[in-house]
Amino acid sequence: MKVYKLTAYEAKGNVLMDDSLEATNDEEAKEKGQAILEEKELLETTHRLASPTGKLILFHS
Repeated sequence: MKVYKLTAYEAKGNVLMDDSLEATNDEEAKEKGQAILEEKELLETTHRLASPTGKLILFHS
């Protein structure tokens, strides 16, 4: 399992969420990240999901 970093921000740059999640691949990580953001009602905020190598898997501004 790989560890991915999921972060969400307010418009002014304050961090709303800074979590890690484990997934076997980028697609699974993207699905898990979207589910977490939806559950926490953060889909419309600026957010990003980065792979262990720094690749952006999910991004919204």
